Amino acid sequence: MEKWPYVFCFLAVALVSGLAMYAAVCAADVTPPEADATSAAADALDRTVLPIPEPKPVPITELDARNAKAPPRFEIKAPSKAPNVLIVLTDDQGYGDLSCHGNPVLRTPALDRLHRESVHLTDFHAAPMCTPTRSQLMSGQDALRNGATSVTAGRALLRRGLPTMADTFAAQGYATGLFGKWHLGDSFPYRPMERGFQEAKYFLGWGLSSAPEFDNDYFDGRYRDRGVVRRFPGYCADFWFQEAMRWMGERQRRREPFFCYLPTNTPHGPAWVAEKYSAPYKKPGLPAAFFGMMANLDENFGKLEAFLQQTGLRENTLLIYMSDNGGTGGVPVFNSGMRGRKTQLYEGGHRVPCFVRWPAGGLRPPGDVRAPAELQDLLPTLIDLCGLKPPPNADFDGASLAGLL
Repeated sequence: MEKWPYVFCFLAVALVSGLAMYAAVCAADVTPPEADATSAAADALDRTVLPIPEPKPVPITELDARNAKAPPRFEIKAPSKAPNVLIVLTDDQGYGDLSCHGNPVLRTPALDRLHRESVHLTDFHAAPMCTPTRSQLMSGQDALRNGATSVTAGRALLRRGLPTMADTFAAQGYATGLFGKWHLGDSFPYRPMERGFQEAKYFLGWGLSSAPEFDNDYFDGRYRDRGVVRRFPGYCADFWFQEAMRWMGERQRRREPFFCYLPTNTPHGPAWVAEKYSAPYKKPGLPAAFFGMMANLDENFGKLEAFLQQTGLRENTLLIYMSDNGGTGGVPVFNSGMRGRKTQLYEGGHRVPCFVRWPAGGLRPPGDVRAPAELQDLLPTLIDLCGLKPPPNADFDGASLAGLL
């Protein structure tokens, strides 16, 4: 206790000194001696209260659209036939985990073909980890507004009352289906069925090794079928793709436009995959199992492409392929020259691939679009491209990219 008088004395001296310095500054003539008449006149003008003129409209260009308060309005012609929409979202795949992006080891031929056929948003950004990305994609709002800001601790719940991407499509006659990783709430009223998805096959938590799934497995594991626990045969990623294709085929037979959301839980760890996929990468310094999971994803995407071709769905299906955050297992091998990885605020933590293809949609020729873009832009973009009506209470943070595409 003997030190406290000295502490109080020190604080009192500091306070008095600060007040004295503030008074001296206020009383002093702070204009430099060498200031000329122009500076003095400008200083006098600064002290004059002048009327503030109305700001003039400033044209919105591609690069400043990201900073605009409201999204630019483009003249988008509504499609004559409602397009199907398919979003494939991979988990923990980095920008550099594609051979079309320059990876010197990994081979992804099916995804490379998609790259050649798509418009690429080359400066596209997600959140640095799972849940915020998913919440921003579904709501068009920043995570700090929509409430789902982290992966656990009650912070992975998308705020009630927000219309989701699935709500928007369902309200206008689309069938809606989810196959894979939800991660925006495990219990009522946050499950996918309460957020606009009519068909929902998913698992709990952030992955098959998270707390609610700690004894689950990537092979022959359990999943939720609209909340009912069931077992899936084989490998998890294979199952998500197979179920999505089965469901899309059924929608086609019923002549229903659909919104299919296919968020895989691979190549997120644990790095479990069949030996045939990892074997080609079992070399010193390579993440064989991680690359094996990417090889499995590429194979499944090839099967998805064949399905779209054979069923005649390819031409009028608006397909978006992307990842949920920056790289993980593949970063030590190739990170496209970027610094950082998942959970980090450096570019490598949130810049992700984003390919957009719609053969019958009249998009620009395949190639790069370098304007900055982010997850929150996709919902307003899809509303414009598909000719949908925004929800009555929609309040997006993103801007439509329809004019760029």
